[in-house]
Amino acid sequence: MTSGDEQAYSDYDDTGHTRTRLPETDPYGGAPRRTPHRSSSRSLVTVVGVVVLLIAAIAFANRGDGSSSDGSTTKGSQPHTSSTAATGTRPVNTKTSGIPSGFAHTEQGAESAAANYASALGSDGMFNDVRRHEIVQTIADPSTVNTLQSGFDADYSAAFLKKIGLNNDGSAPAGSTFVNRTMPVGTKVTSYSDGAATAEVWCSGLFGIAGDSSTNPVTSSWFTVTMKLRWTDGDWKVLESTQKTGPTPVTGDNPVSGADEISKAVQEFGGFTYAR
Repeated sequence: MTSGDEQAYSDYDDTGHTRTRLPETDPYGGAPRRTPHRSSSRSLVTVVGVVVLLIAAIAFANRGDGSSSDGSTTKGSQPHTSSTAATGTRPVNTKTSGIPSGFAHTEQGAESAAANYASALGSDGMFNDVRRHEIVQTIADPSTVNTLQSGFDADYSAAFLKKIGLNNDGSAPAGSTFVNRTMPVGTKVTSYSDGAATAEVWCSGLFGIAGDSSTNPVTSSWFTVTMKLRWTDGDWKVLESTQKTGPTPVTGDNPVSGADEISKAVQEFGGFTYAR
């Protein structure tokens, strides 16, 4: 649902190698460092050697492109694009109640709908009565909207909000920031027909309250949302949504950020419209 993904490369040069700067003088008091003399012929040999290695590397990387050793072409052995690769196709150009809508009547459209609906159902808006009803009314199939609405209302009860430290309207206490964000990582369709589809969405999530006095700090989780969809009135709509834990990768060794940094990030980094 997760936003800032670049790393600084200030310690690297344009070739991707680490720059090492040596002092011109010996730090321990010796004579100035001198650059060893290299003849032009030796430099030429080095350059030629590098070029040969590059050509060999390129030739090796291109092996398996469909050409056999005898020069014949075997199209059947050519590698195929991964089934999980993003297509780059823009999913929709419209939104309804702030939620992407108008998905294509295809498997890819069903996957994009499931990803965006998982993000909406996993947002902080679900903790507010008015916004929750708006979300469900927007994405649910008319035949199940009442069932889904009553189920979610029971899940986000006043007692539950109090237990996790929120106010009755789903807002965070003064001086803190409530975080509930779902970020789809990938999707797959497990069944598809002209009028119905079942799609699974692998997600990473953030949940908790960022604040100095918070007893429920923001944590991350991994889970898979399964959505049964129906093609209704020119769009995919939700019939049923279930969730299970994982797949969960090994936690990295990144240093934990403070509450102020988390609050600032949540407020400054917006979400996405998710595409297959």
